[in-house]
Amino acid sequence: MLVRRGDEDRGAIYIKICRLDGTALLFSPAPAGLSPQGDERRWQATLGEAWLSEADVDAFLARQIDADCDLWVLAVEDPQGRHFLEDWLARMRA
Repeated sequence: MLVRRGDEDRGAIYIKICRLDGTALLFSPAPAGLSPQGDERRWQATLGEAWLSEADVDAFLARQIDADCDLWVLAVEDPQGRHFLEDWLARMRA
């Protein structure tokens, strides 16, 4: 669901995955250059790959909104924590 609408032309997008047990993961756009094709949007786990309290994720997002009022926030609620972003996750080059 759309939690926060940002600027249509320049707002960064955050995707919050909620397991409905009080824990969440957060994904944000990966830095440019991490995609071999260079033109595909890639995502990265913003706060690490461990599940955090949803309150901590929300506090992080509130700080980001204070710094950048253009950003978007999408939320996916799935008790199993599925996000379906596997094919779009940035892989760090060795």
